Amino acid sequence: MTIKDIFAEGIAEGWKVYSGAKLDKDTTFEADVAIIGTGAGGGTSAEILAKRGLKVLLIEEGGLRTSNDFNMDEKTAYSEMYQEGATRATKDKAISILQGRAVGGTTVVNWTSCFRTPEPTLNHWAEHHKVTGSSAAEMAPWFELMEKRLNVETWQLPPNANNVGLKNGCQTLGYHWGVIPRNVKGCWNLGYCGVGCPTNAKQSMLVTTIPGALKENAELLYLARAERLHFKGDKVAELECVALDNDLVTARPIKIRVKAKHFVLSGGSINSPAVLLRSEAPDPFELLGKRTFLHPTVLTMGRMKEKVDGFYGAPQSIYSDEFQWKNKQGPMGFKLESMPLQPMLASTNFRQMGAALNESMSQLAYCQAQLAMMRDGFSDQSQGGEVQLRDDGSPVLDYAISDEMWDGIKRAYLAMAEIQFASGAQSVYFTHSDSGWVNSWQEAQAAIEQLSLQKYRAGIGSAHVMGGCKMGDDPASSVVNSVGEHHQLKNLSVIDGSVFPTSIGANPQLSVYAFSSKFATHLADKLCGEGDCVRVVNG
Repeated sequence: MTIKDIFAEGIAEGWKVYSGAKLDKDTTFEADVAIIGTGAGGGTSAEILAKRGLKVLLIEEGGLRTSNDFNMDEKTAYSEMYQEGATRATKDKAISILQGRAVGGTTVVNWTSCFRTPEPTLNHWAEHHKVTGSSAAEMAPWFELMEKRLNVETWQLPPNANNVGLKNGCQTLGYHWGVIPRNVKGCWNLGYCGVGCPTNAKQSMLVTTIPGALKENAELLYLARAERLHFKGDKVAELECVALDNDLVTARPIKIRVKAKHFVLSGGSINSPAVLLRSEAPDPFELLGKRTFLHPTVLTMGRMKEKVDGFYGAPQSIYSDEFQWKNKQGPMGFKLESMPLQPMLASTNFRQMGAALNESMSQLAYCQAQLAMMRDGFSDQSQGGEVQLRDDGSPVLDYAISDEMWDGIKRAYLAMAEIQFASGAQSVYFTHSDSGWVNSWQEAQAAIEQLSLQKYRAGIGSAHVMGGCKMGDDPASSVVNSVGEHHQLKNLSVIDGSVFPTSIGANPQLSVYAFSSKFATHLADKLCGEGDCVRVVNG
């Protein structure tokens, strides 16, 4: 069966797509709205704004990779489609961070799990961070809009054996579990979502809203890194970009300027604050980059009697919120899910070397993986991290691991081991440098008490980054207001997950889609009134 390349066909039909690697002279682009970043926030905004008649320019630092390029090869995907070649980490290297870097952003390489923002999170934002208009009832229409647009539905096929392990263990213990909604259409159930979908089944921005915007005469510029905004009074006057070569790293001696009536920052929760920091944007209360949150994640591997083949099938289809919101379990809750086990990804989570690693990898087909995502930002001790700039202007996230989080990690190890043994695991391994395989729940409890809970020993990662440009209606405690408008700059909006005041306690992509649709619709109404715009660039 031949899978059509949506972009190849669109470009042949006249889509306006430019590569920074191919520009042969200094170039100025003009638009009504310039959007920096093409992930969940930028892609969603582009389609909404373009359909209202605004001339939209999408700007992306990553490359353009499409179905013809996705060959289910981990090595190629991680180096070409992830930030810093999949080596991005916190400043002290204690937490690894997986973020996408391509046209379509992280939506191209995520595992398709879609949850609405939990109501306790929305209530917390309203009560503690002066966010208005975002109650569960007020957000429901926006979630419904994007769920329909991206075909978000509860996964209907039976879960693969990897996810069944989580389901069975929870059922045996009487713990909560549920089926995960996914943004897929005609999914082949291959399981390699994290390296780009070769069948166009994943309803990422790459195959949905970006093509939707380009069909409405939007333009796309990729391999162009947004370097800094230039200001005139209380407005952004223009954007300066750096053209990148096809290696995604080398800066070319080409100057790119972008002029627009309005600018939208959608670079994600590390890159968006970084652009504003590099630009020395107004920051009277020194909030930029602060309260940047991860879902710090730890894993366990359960070795089962029968083959699991966790590298095939929908990566995540079962979850548990048993330990998420129950204060009696401790102050920091966590969400339980499974993790796909493609070999390269799996090998990095066995914190072993030599013969020990070889032995564990030889049993990979029998392994069942569970992960626990810590819900950070809901107490005085949970302040998250801070985006800072290195000497070369590149961003890095400084992120401390609090005692509260270590307590949550310990409880997560216990919960996951208990569930895995309850599901029939013969032995369990903790992603910790001091861990070996334990053969019973009793052994697991004793082993966890002996684990050194300190950075570098515990393997911690995160695929979710939130905050850094906090929203709220009080300029003294937020960077943007409750619809994403910058408090000090009249023609700048921030539309991505960086506006979230805390982590959300669930996979964040659907939250970004919903808030982005709300913010972009507000912006379109502001720029156009109730009807469609008449295209007047820089009008």
